[in-house]
Amino acid sequence: MLDDRKLKKNPFSLQLNAEDFLPASADEKQSLVVMRESTTYWKDAVRRLRKNKVAMVAFAVIILVMFCAFIVPSFYPYHYDQQIRGSEDLRPMQYSEMELKSISQGKSVFPHVFGTDSFGRDLGIRVMIGARISLLVGLIASFLVLLIGSIYGAIAGYFGGKVDMVMMRIVDIIYSVPDMLIIILLQVTLKTPLTNLFDSNPAFAGLQKVGVGLISIFITFSLLYWVGMARIVRGQIMTLKEQEFVTAAKALGASNRQIIAKHLLPNCIGTLIVTTTLQIPSAIFTEAFLSYLGLGVAIPMASLGSLASDALGGISAFPYRLIVPSVAISLIILSFNLFGDGLRDAFDPKLKK
Repeated sequence: MLDDRKLKKNPFSLQLNAEDFLPASADEKQSLVVMRESTTYWKDAVRRLRKNKVAMVAFAVIILVMFCAFIVPSFYPYHYDQQIRGSEDLRPMQYSEMELKSISQGKSVFPHVFGTDSFGRDLGIRVMIGARISLLVGLIASFLVLLIGSIYGAIAGYFGGKVDMVMMRIVDIIYSVPDMLIIILLQVTLKTPLTNLFDSNPAFAGLQKVGVGLISIFITFSLLYWVGMARIVRGQIMTLKEQEFVTAAKALGASNRQIIAKHLLPNCIGTLIVTTTLQIPSAIFTEAFLSYLGLGVAIPMASLGSLASDALGGISAFPYRLIVPSVAISLIILSFNLFGDGLRDAFDPKLKK
């Protein structure tokens, strides 16, 4: 107690203990080491993406829409082209007289959640099939844009010089071509040969359901819409080809194809993923717009754009027929845009925290 009182009165009189200055043992060092969990580029990007609540909500909406578009129709009681007699022009959650009679007899009748159209077709299943068509168009078109644009842009950026000049002038020419004109010309040109092909070969019966218009849209995306991706990839490749690892690959005897495929394009993967994700809503909107004009899927196949077009005839009496597909298109496009923005923030090293 006396030493404590002396220490409080005069704290500078503290006696040092030599044992306190002995080197720490291995166990003591290990107890003080706080190891940071090892991470990779992908883990770090996923961590940042998970912190983005808006992007995660948008991703959840995309999963929900895909579930409704691809899974729910398999056990939905109605078919997209099924015309139910006596059930024309029903409002949401409304039953026809025949269905009410069946219910009174104790039978189970699934309600028309979004009502029916003038042909007695359930609008709910047609919206889900329309969302499926829109998603398939967006995914397939974006894959075509990714495949063609990344290869074209990588070649132009890697070789540079006259090769780059010629290839980029071709891109400038393609930019000036109106896509609507190409789609109309393709539909007129391909209608007869494709129809003959569908009739003569049963293997193409599935393509006959979607119609010549949708095939023309895919061809147009392959011909025109990859130029934006090509320019982005070209800029990335022109920066990366000056790095030391490319010089080392050349010194080791790697061919130009190997350098592009194994060294340059993999280092652009973040940009490719983000650009492809942001391309999906653009493709969906283009398909919906063309289907709205009657240049998309063939009747009776449903598309969100064609559903909105069909609803214009009775918009004053049945406004929900236009509201439902319009909300579905807006929700899908908004979700993909928000998720694409989240991916861009996650894959951008400058935003690393």
